[in-house]
Amino acid sequence: MNDANRMNRPEAALLGSLLAVGLIVGGWVLGAQIKATRLGDRYVSVRGLAERTVKADLAIWPIDYKEAGNDLPSLYSKAEADKKIILKFLNEQGIQSPEIAVGIAGVTDNEANRFGSHAAPYRYIIEQEITVQTSRVDQVAVAAQKTIDLVQQGIVLSTNGFGEGLAYKFNGLNAIKPDMITEATRNARAAAERFAEDAGSSVGTIRQANQGVFSILAANSGVPADSDGGEGFGSNADSSLMKTVRVVTNVDYYLGK
Repeated sequence: MNDANRMNRPEAALLGSLLAVGLIVGGWVLGAQIKATRLGDRYVSVRGLAERTVKADLAIWPIDYKEAGNDLPSLYSKAEADKKIILKFLNEQGIQSPEIAVGIAGVTDNEANRFGSHAAPYRYIIEQEITVQTSRVDQVAVAAQKTIDLVQQGIVLSTNGFGEGLAYKFNGLNAIKPDMITEATRNARAAAERFAEDAGSSVGTIRQANQGVFSILAANSGVPADSDGGEGFGSNADSSLMKTVRVVTNVDYYLGK
């Protein structure tokens, strides 16, 4: 073996040692990254529900009525008389003038609109709508049950006039949103902690969260508690004076060892 080979032997040994150390360190770093990745994948997805029972704070009640006949002037006089009777009725029910809006009367001429040989029983139809809009929802709820009094006075009410078009609205959602979100998130964490306890683990920080959509349902609508619901889902929310406000949050929590 020549002198050059003897001189390179220590250097080769040193190089081999450095390569070995590099492989060990690299393997440890890679292993740590894999471990961290696996731990990062340990999470649980839970839902948190919060509900409130609230009362509507706005009533919108359209009262539609009509008259039919062949003499337009006398028909108009009858429609005006109907309007006075309805306004008097509303006043007796505690509905105030600023809460009442009288729409424009519409006139249909069946003679002008006739197609074919079938003649309508009356040539003219006058239709008009009186709309009540008020925050005093209790007065409206009572008044809507008494519309038979108008029928007994000879007023022809359409479907809406009988209260089927009556809508109860709730406008106080923004005031209760923060507390409901807090409650739903707290319930979600409680569900995660129960799961973690059963799995012999612990709950860590939030991985991902979705606030969820607020739903306004008719009270006692029969919508399952674990359903996201949706406004009007399961029943007509606007027809109910009492309502259920619901929010469902979806949260992912990391799990510890």
